[in-house]
Amino acid sequence: MAVNNKTYNNVVNFMCRLGEYHKQIHTVSVGDIYDINLQQLEKFALMHINPTNVTTGDSSMTYNFQIFICDIVSENMPTTTEVTNATNLPKLLNRKNNQQEVWNETLNITKDIIGMIRHSSRQSQAGVDDINFPLYFTNGQFTIEPFQERFDNLLTGWVFNVGIQVIDDFDTCDIPVTDAGAGY
Repeated sequence: MAVNNKTYNNVVNFMCRLGEYHKQIHTVSVGDIYDINLQQLEKFALMHINPTNVTTGDSSMTYNFQIFICDIVSENMPTTTEVTNATNLPKLLNRKNNQQEVWNETLNITKDIIGMIRHSSRQSQAGVDDINFPLYFTNGQFTIEPFQERFDNLLTGWVFNVGIQVIDDFDTCDIPVTDAGAGY
């Protein structure tokens, strides 16, 4: 019996749904990060899924991705007054942009996505004995790295690598080959 719901398309669609369900993510895209047309994007925050590779195990496949959670930094923030020391004296803060706030918000979204991947209902094997049941697994810890890229604007956020593992029996019964010359 061939596994028909754990293809590349299914795994990417699973990842896209996570971004679509999150209320702070307004755009989800897939592909190379440099192919994003920021001029056409109207709403941020952006979740971008960059496929990196696929590894095989004896009865599994792991689809590896870089996940970018990012937003546009607003330039020329006004000077603000903030109490920052023990004597309660005000101190003027002259930030040139809201990059710190963008990193803060996109890191919170990143943690949400990791939590959704780790604790998805699609990761429970309880009562499931059908290899075709759409289960997607991940394990291990994540390293989340900040980034900033200057395109026509300053795109800032966080990136992490994730491997989505699926059960795959590598069924050879339905391979579309002729009997002659297939070699098996």
